[in-house]
Amino acid sequence: MTTTPSRWEAQRSFDELGRPLRDVTFCVVDLETTGGSAEGGSMITEIGAVKVRGGEVLGEFQTLVNPHTAIPPFIAVLTGISDTMVATAPGIESALPAFLEFAAGSVLVAHNAPFDVGFLKHFAQRQGRPWPGFEVVDTAKLARRVITRDDAPNCKLSSLAQVFRASTTPNHRALSDARATVDVLHGLMERLGSLGVHTLEELQTFSARVSTAQRKKRHLAESLPHAPGVYLFRDERQRVLYIGTSRDLRARVRSYFTASETRSRMGEMVGLAATVTGIECATTLEAAVRELRLIAEHKPRYNRRSRNPSKMHFVKLTREPWPRLSLVKRVLDDDADYLGPFSSKKVAEKALQALHDTFPVRQCSGRLPRRARRSPCVLAEMGRCLSPCDGSADEDAYAAVVRQLRDTILARPDEVIETITARMSTLAEAERFEEAGVHRDRLAAFLRAAARTQRLSALSRCAEIVAARRADDGRWEVHVVRRGRLAAAGVLPPGGDAHAYVAQLRASAETVSAAPGPVPAASAEESELILRWLESPGIRLIDIDGEWTCPVAGATRHLAVHDAVEESRRTLVPFDERRELTTIHQPAR
Repeated sequence: MTTTPSRWEAQRSFDELGRPLRDVTFCVVDLETTGGSAEGGSMITEIGAVKVRGGEVLGEFQTLVNPHTAIPPFIAVLTGISDTMVATAPGIESALPAFLEFAAGSVLVAHNAPFDVGFLKHFAQRQGRPWPGFEVVDTAKLARRVITRDDAPNCKLSSLAQVFRASTTPNHRALSDARATVDVLHGLMERLGSLGVHTLEELQTFSARVSTAQRKKRHLAESLPHAPGVYLFRDERQRVLYIGTSRDLRARVRSYFTASETRSRMGEMVGLAATVTGIECATTLEAAVRELRLIAEHKPRYNRRSRNPSKMHFVKLTREPWPRLSLVKRVLDDDADYLGPFSSKKVAEKALQALHDTFPVRQCSGRLPRRARRSPCVLAEMGRCLSPCDGSADEDAYAAVVRQLRDTILARPDEVIETITARMSTLAEAERFEEAGVHRDRLAAFLRAAARTQRLSALSRCAEIVAARRADDGRWEVHVVRRGRLAAAGVLPPGGDAHAYVAQLRASAETVSAAPGPVPAASAEESELILRWLESPGIRLIDIDGEWTCPVAGATRHLAVHDAVEESRRTLVPFDERRELTTIHQPAR
């Protein structure tokens, strides 16, 4: 039986960063033109090209091109190409297809490539020809990264030809200049070879910012597989420096030792790295989840995110005779309602204030007895609190407000939206735009938190979700999610029994106990990764133990409208020029 190789197997024929230069066919091209801009009406008068591989010339291409317009005198003097010479030459309509056929399957090389390639693409477009999508190497760009002032005064082709002792002297004729560029290309590759540049991708992305010592550590990636997974950089004392994830472990790690990785922090990290450990994963989702868990465990100093997933804040609606809203750092199994998590206390306070602006529940701390007899606070005197502290509050009225508050957090945020939108509109009409902006930020913080709460709590209520999706390589990825935590991941073997495989995967999955309260049994970041995967196109739900539902009128739909309005406000008009944009436009019910 013939099997089609998977996408990963097909990629094993060449490393993502590893096509050896000796095996690459280059087509070095040069053009002569009537001016400097194809868009401005300049025409091509000559095309010259040399095809080389492994230092050997495979063929040459040269043709004059009739521009069907007079060649400017100074161009004729510079190139030696006159109107008489091109009078019987083919036009670009036939010269370009001939060149494209000659260059097919090769990597284009030119000195100042944007000029030459730009002209060729322009005329291909004008003829209605699809551009073949050549990879391009610019010798001028490379030279500026390699050649110093001690080598040459500049990076012109004539100067570089002298530096590398080209066998052909550039003379502003296409084929001669292309031949000289071949020698310059080989000279640059020889210099870069001593710096550890041996592949096409390393040549294309070479940067002098990547040190020789950094390049010499490429061997650390050689034992890693071409597979999705997580990689850990460690120093000489085996301390974890950095953790990342990739669809192709070997290719990604190798990129840290080439010019494609030029972040200064990463350069510093690679300088300290002594080993790289790879953890192969069945799917990219499993790799992303493992990355989060490992970062939380090791807290590598070169990872800036996900280091403290437990450092969260919640807004809590307490369960007591006179409930109140409180800012807390963890969820308890106390039957209370929670909004969050928030990664920032500042954002949590904004959401809390949005609720306090809408609902007149007490803001004092501590428990109140059912029959309290205290002096009323300032908020009570301002009418912003029902004042249960002095015994004047009606229990039923207070309970009704709390029920409405709870419904707002868990299901329908309409009350907060209407109250704050009205306040924003009033402030905007009074041209108090900064104050309106404060309320806008409070509303945004609340909506995002409510949407997050509703989506995460829905996932955490499900004891188990089994789902599958067909990956790019045609195989089916299967995941078992228990109470918001990834419990197992696998790929259905080709030709295997799907039912038996899923049953085996479920049997071997991690046992997950419910977390206290409405939060998932994993970090919020992990559960959100899982949610994005579950909500992605092509998902097939195999089995669900529980109800995975979100309120139809919940915060998510309002948040989408809010974000769209905010985006238009930022990109189209200033805040103070469109007062109506301070209003949250609600969808029709």
